[in-house]
Amino acid sequence: MSKRPPTLADHRRGLGRRGEALAAAYFRSHDYQIIARNYRCRAGEMDLIVERDGTLVFVEVRTRRGTEAGTPEESITPAKAQRLITVAETFRQERPGTPDSWRIDLIAIEVSERGRLLRLDHIPHAVEG
Repeated sequence: MSKRPPTLADHRRGLGRRGEALAAAYFRSHDYQIIARNYRCRAGEMDLIVERDGTLVFVEVRTRRGTEAGTPEESITPAKAQRLITVAETFRQERPGTPDSWRIDLIAIEVSERGRLLRLDHIPHAVEG
């Protein structure tokens, strides 16, 4: 039985997983505690939830191979920003005792066609609620 060839969706998922792994490593190396990865609720998904110094940080990771479709930063539409806010609020409601201080950050990642990391930028307060 042969395996099916990878689809474009498979490549995108793999790129997204790689970006999330790079982001998690970045936060660990900057003394953040990882609270959750790929948190899902009815409103959507949050790639990472981390905490440092009493602040809960909800993280959207955007990974791009090339900029033909725009930069990672440009991919956060107003509708996407509103969904991220709703997901963050849902998480906080589901988990009493979470810190009162919170924000939504963006990790913007660009990799080469061969997958080499070209850029990883941490943008605090990328989405304001």
